[in-house]
Amino acid sequence: MSSATLPAVPGAIVLTLALGEAPEAIPARNDVRDRACAPAERIDGGAIDRIIRTRGGGARIARLHTAAAGIRRIGHRHRGYSDLEQLTGVARTFVVRTDRSVRLGELVDTLMEIPTVERAIPNYLSATPFDLAPSRARPVAEDTRPWDLVRADAALAREPGDDALILGVIDSGMPRAHPEFGRPLRQGYDTVRLTAGDVAAGVTLMGDLQSPDRDPVDEFVGHGAGCAGIVSADGVGMHRGLAGAARLLPMRALGAARLPDRSGWVGLGAIADLDAALKLAVDLGARVLNLSFGTDDALLPPALPKPHAETVAYAAARDVVMVAASGNNGREALFWPAAFPEVIAVGACDADGRPAPFSTRGSHVALAAPGVAIRTAALDGYQRATGTSFAAPFVAATAALMLAHAARRAAPLAPSQVRALLMAASRPFAAPAPGMGAGILDALSALEAVEAAVDPDGPDDG
Repeated sequence: MSSATLPAVPGAIVLTLALGEAPEAIPARNDVRDRACAPAERIDGGAIDRIIRTRGGGARIARLHTAAAGIRRIGHRHRGYSDLEQLTGVARTFVVRTDRSVRLGELVDTLMEIPTVERAIPNYLSATPFDLAPSRARPVAEDTRPWDLVRADAALAREPGDDALILGVIDSGMPRAHPEFGRPLRQGYDTVRLTAGDVAAGVTLMGDLQSPDRDPVDEFVGHGAGCAGIVSADGVGMHRGLAGAARLLPMRALGAARLPDRSGWVGLGAIADLDAALKLAVDLGARVLNLSFGTDDALLPPALPKPHAETVAYAAARDVVMVAASGNNGREALFWPAAFPEVIAVGACDADGRPAPFSTRGSHVALAAPGVAIRTAALDGYQRATGTSFAAPFVAATAALMLAHAARRAAPLAPSQVRALLMAASRPFAAPAPGMGAGILDALSALEAVEAAVDPDGPDDG
């Protein structure tokens, strides 16, 4: 398919250079945002610059990611990258802004022919296709069946969670105030860099677009609030969050947009913004990440690299458990990042254990969780949220409980083990579900599987 099939920020690409080819002097995007540095105008003084100048009329260049060792050193965030940051590519990834009229597909195709270029893709725009229209027209009644299906209460009774464990939610941000989030949250971040000129005619952006903003507050969408409620709600007007005592790290990477063909607000994020949030969440200590967003592989040119490859590799190398929504197109398909083998892809079922007809399927889907009419937090009050977006947090929260349960037994648990135990502990669907994974999430059985894995011969001491 043509690269025009999927919208992208005009004149913007994400470029990763080969190992050893990234110039040290190019500043980090956060330092450019904070006006501590000016963007670079050249990247290699050779072929790359000539191509960009010829096709795009010049460039403004910044490193996408800050060095983990230099997060707080304003003006020096591009210094001190670790060997891991270099090897996975996050230290070698740049956001390049050229003339808005440049043909991005032709530019990235030409750049990919240069030996010093490892990857180049347009800075695609990703919306939140993983939530179906929530119901807010009337008071939202409590329904504990989704939580009963995964045996949430029994799991929380067996493992209350670890308040030293951080669970990051990469999404549209959080309400400024909500009764379900009375516990202190970890200090999150806002990586959204979209402006009105970055989107097509007819698309309206809202939020703070005028000045640098670190505060991950969502005032319009509510998608992140819905995911966060399933993970970390206090239980005031809905079921208590399944991650128990784990601390929530909110990362706002999806801005608020109104699209011409959709009613209400949606989350809209550039690939670069999502990647920046994912990498920063890892550097801020997240052990589990919930990723309820995605890009349809069918809309990507087949020859180009897949979005999020470097950041997923970096998080996996740091032993972070990544959980993503499989998608909502009801077909067998790949969405990124859910389709990466390092990520646990989650489909949706209803409260009776039947596979949801909208859930995207495929051999990469690990398991399913409730994702139909889930009562959860909204920006103001509560909503009934439907979509694989809201199935994924059930699994991410359970993963956090599993890590806490293993740590209580002085045993580390690798992400691959978390995935395998979740799948082995799942329960059967109420109806045939090809392409929906091993079964339905069973949080209690997952904890019992942890016990058997880390201490197969010893008694359970709770």
